[in-house]
Amino acid sequence: MLRIDKTSFEQLFRELHTPLCRYAYTFLRDEAEAEETVQNVFVMLWERRQDLHILTSMKSYLYQTVHNRCLNNLKHEKIKDAYKTYNQDQLNQNPSYASHLAIHNELSARIEEAIQSLPEQCRRVFQMSRVDELKYAEIAEILSISIKTVENHMAKALKLLREKLADYLVLLLYFLCISH
Repeated sequence: MLRIDKTSFEQLFRELHTPLCRYAYTFLRDEAEAEETVQNVFVMLWERRQDLHILTSMKSYLYQTVHNRCLNNLKHEKIKDAYKTYNQDQLNQNPSYASHLAIHNELSARIEEAIQSLPEQCRRVFQMSRVDELKYAEIAEILSISIKTVENHMAKALKLLREKLADYLVLLLYFLCISH
């Protein structure tokens, strides 16, 4: 198990930042996005340094993490592009679609606001599960907590989200009805 202090972190950063950026660029084909992805990985590493239990070499862990983040970025971009194309097609074919899109955007904003208001550990577990698509066992290992604790955080997060979004249930139902 590796532990990270300030000196070892700085050394890792100096040694691996540029090679990781080049590696990320091979996926993303955008220097700024590659740099941002690597930067985010290092920020995550520093923020979670007390919780992480890395069983492989730090270099392997960082390359694997950058690899996964790049794939997630590409998947997200593909989804955004398909969504833009779909929205443009809908706007061209159905003028009332603009109001549907406004409802969707309002609902998305409220959902994001509710997620951000969750307690930190609940939010972290929720995002790792729903955004990063990690399994409970993977989350438990990364955060050095039991799978039962992950389950409890998810249950709490979902309960709080249901409570915070209860007022938007009608809006959600309306949106689901008009989209069919």
